[in-house]
Amino acid sequence: MERLTKLYKQYVGSEPTEIKLMDKAGSNRSYYRLSGEKSIVGVIGESREENDAFIYMARHFKEQGLSVPTLYGVSDDHMAYIQEDLGSKPENILWNKIRRSSITHAFTSDEKELLRRAMRDLCDIQFKGTQGFDYDHCYPAKCFDERSIKWDLNYFKYCFLKATGVIFNEDKLENDFDRLTQDLLAVPSETFMYRDFQSRNVMLVGDADHPAQCRLAFIDFQGGRRGPYYYDVASFVWQSRAKYPEDLKKELIQAYIEQLKQYQPHLDEAEFHDHLRLFVLFRTLQVLGAYGFRGYFEKKPDFMKNSIVPAIANLRRLVAKASFDRYPYLSEIINELVNLKDFTSEEKKLTVRVMSFAYKKGIPHDSSGNGGGFVFDCRALNNPGKYDKYKAFTGLDDNVIKFLQNESTIDKWLEHVYALVDESVERYVKRNFTDLMVCFGCTGGQHRSVYAAQHMAEHIYKKFNVRVELSHREQSGHDRTFNPVEE
Repeated sequence: MERLTKLYKQYVGSEPTEIKLMDKAGSNRSYYRLSGEKSIVGVIGESREENDAFIYMARHFKEQGLSVPTLYGVSDDHMAYIQEDLGSKPENILWNKIRRSSITHAFTSDEKELLRRAMRDLCDIQFKGTQGFDYDHCYPAKCFDERSIKWDLNYFKYCFLKATGVIFNEDKLENDFDRLTQDLLAVPSETFMYRDFQSRNVMLVGDADHPAQCRLAFIDFQGGRRGPYYYDVASFVWQSRAKYPEDLKKELIQAYIEQLKQYQPHLDEAEFHDHLRLFVLFRTLQVLGAYGFRGYFEKKPDFMKNSIVPAIANLRRLVAKASFDRYPYLSEIINELVNLKDFTSEEKKLTVRVMSFAYKKGIPHDSSGNGGGFVFDCRALNNPGKYDKYKAFTGLDDNVIKFLQNESTIDKWLEHVYALVDESVERYVKRNFTDLMVCFGCTGGQHRSVYAAQHMAEHIYKKFNVRVELSHREQSGHDRTFNPVEE
């Protein structure tokens, strides 16, 4: 603490009144929030080389006009430094902002725009960041090379594949690994590769309740190196826990492509997608290796359910849509892997259909043939739609959500609804019924019913291992089908 206190006093002019350990990061660095006349983040690192990489990159990116933390001071031994505090609330981290939507798969317009902005900013970091950059400062490697690729592929093989019990011919697998390595290395790699670009490393600087007014800032780039920009696109869009629906993935990729054309105006989009799928494959194998180590070897069950299963789902969808004929044996192993019982849904037969609707357009018809189900009337709840400032929004938007939570009894009302529906879901599962419909209606099918249906779908998702189909009948583009095992 002496280092941090000294650095703080040198920069601010007074000692901090409090030094508080922040949540542990995914590395061996420790982060502290130093409070006093100014709030500052202090970092203690165990590796001088890693610290030096961050210090160099932070200063370089700042000179390039990129949105990274401002570095305020570095200790003489380079084992500690202080930097700009980008925000103390959980929602200042993009991942925390979108976490709830990653469960229901219904991202708000604000959330989608934040994600698109992150993709555009990524492109700027990659191209502006490489200008005048001295890659000799990178740690632990200065470029995306054969050694780093092979290390990651072997991480997948030994820390994940072997742990699953899949029997494979190591020589044949290595032959395909060699081909994949050469194909990855053949892709141009003259930009800065962030390497750990994900929503956890994107900050909303400003009032996170008004995301349109926030700037995005980027952290944890010290593992970056020279490499192909496809790697970072794959890392962000196919982040396992984020569970972006396919249509949103397409939006994010397109946002990136439009920004990329500013740097590569003659971009061949077909070639872009062809290269990208290789990096999605590689990145997915890589993270499975990392998750396998956490789940199988460190015995952390959270990684099995919340990381490995979504990553396998990504892999399953990838090989279903694209052929990897150049790697026949790897493809064979992947097909076996994604169909293992541990990673496939032992689904119960029940499907719960949750819907919001407008009473003026009639109560929804049950297309399953089950004859209907619950219909809950939200019209007795305080209606945000009667206020002009909410008329353009829905029950998925933050301002409407806050109104309903603060100005109505909707959450207390939903607790009673949950109790009724839970009992039916439990009984339906035990009796092997296949369909249950739960509908929420309000005047326009826009605010109260949308909020209620969204929360009901999330509640069922968390509590029961059943298939859930969520539909906002009067709001196009927000229908979702998800399953807690498969997705």
